[in-house]
Amino acid sequence: MTSADDAPPDQASTPPLRRVSRRASIIGTTIALLVLGGIAWLAWTVTHGPPPVPSARPGAGAGGPRGAPATTVGVATAERVDLPVVLEALGTVTPTATSIVRPQVGGVLKEVHFREGQLVRQGQLLAQIDARPFEMQLMQATGQRLKEEAQLENARLTLDRFRKLLELDSIARQEVDTQAALVKQLEATVITSRAVEGTARLNVAYTRIAAPITGRVGLRVVDVGNLVGPSDAEGIAVITQLAPIDVEFAIPQDSLPELQERLRAGATLPTQALDRTRVTVLDTGTFTSLDNVVDPQTGTVKAKARFTNAKANLFPAQFVNVRLLLRTIPGAIVVPVTALRHGANGDYVYVLDREARTVQLRSVERGQAGVGKVQIVKGVDAGEVVITEGADRLKDGSRVTLPDDAPGPRTIGKGERGPRTEAWPDAQKSRTRNPDAALPGAPSPSPSTTVAPERGVRERPAAGPENGTRERPALPASK
Repeated sequence: MTSADDAPPDQASTPPLRRVSRRASIIGTTIALLVLGGIAWLAWTVTHGPPPVPSARPGAGAGGPRGAPATTVGVATAERVDLPVVLEALGTVTPTATSIVRPQVGGVLKEVHFREGQLVRQGQLLAQIDARPFEMQLMQATGQRLKEEAQLENARLTLDRFRKLLELDSIARQEVDTQAALVKQLEATVITSRAVEGTARLNVAYTRIAAPITGRVGLRVVDVGNLVGPSDAEGIAVITQLAPIDVEFAIPQDSLPELQERLRAGATLPTQALDRTRVTVLDTGTFTSLDNVVDPQTGTVKAKARFTNAKANLFPAQFVNVRLLLRTIPGAIVVPVTALRHGANGDYVYVLDREARTVQLRSVERGQAGVGKVQIVKGVDAGEVVITEGADRLKDGSRVTLPDDAPGPRTIGKGERGPRTEAWPDAQKSRTRNPDAALPGAPSPSPSTTVAPERGVRERPAAGPENGTRERPALPASK
């Protein structure tokens, strides 16, 4: 026999192999399966997200008769107001008067007494032309007049002497008649000389160029030293009257009968001029005149309204939105234009039942349309709520939700993700409950107690001497 001492050295030093027990194998397999199951559940939760939150309000669950989801809609209340009937059009501001200032006589521009864009009054001096040539012409005309007046005076004295001699029968009547004709001829010459003198005096006055109307001066086109004359197309300045000022716009021919009826009744039609956004009122005026012909290409008639333009908000050639008030309908029931819908059977609206959160399709009869509002003659009463947005997805009896319907509190079920109700406000901040944030009347947990916020239960205290428990000794490995 071979003893243990005779065995090889490597075999004698090798320890015996330990067999893995069946219990340890089962425990390891179970742990691996649990880990795989947890990973699969986490992946499914991340990809699918939390389930929809049910609403606590009535009508927020199932939708229509077939259980479709409720539709979020916009609503408005039918009101009883005085509805204004207005005509809206695009208008152009036109000045009441425009004057191109041209000199009446030609000459060299000596002085300019205005600035570009200045407001001037009628009769105000604008420019001065060199008047010396015209003053010389005036002196010549005055001298010629004085000469001819002297000749006329001499002819009249001679005629008086001839008439006395004729009474004494000392002169022929023919000479008296000839002298009388000469006096008349000289009288005509004197009148002509006076006219020439007046023209020369007027030319001297024309060298002072004054403003013909009150208004704003445009950009200057001449300077001192330029030679100007009556034939200049641009003149020396352009004056535009700004107050009062007119707005010209077009009225549809279908509105002419009602407009003419109001004008025949002597009514004063207020008119507003608004800016491009139709929000700011630039000025308020009155309707003044209507053209006498319909434009066949557009089917409209030109009209004018006059504005005081005290604040100078209206400027010539400016485009404005015109709002003409024809009349006012008292006590009209109106709804927003977006609430009225058109179907095969006519106009209709959806009326909301606030208690059941359902809608009712109701046929209506529309009336006069206003600015963003439309009159309902029949079918809706004042105070009823109508649907203004989201009506395309509705039917008679459909359930709806309103924008102010907030979802109620809910409790997270088993296997769901998401925040809990407001039992612990700071549950999202820390997994360990703060003793200072405990609910009133609830006992404070010990510092070593840890709370799981997502389940609301206490975990088992960790083993250790500080917790008053003994550590379990390790089991020896089975052979």
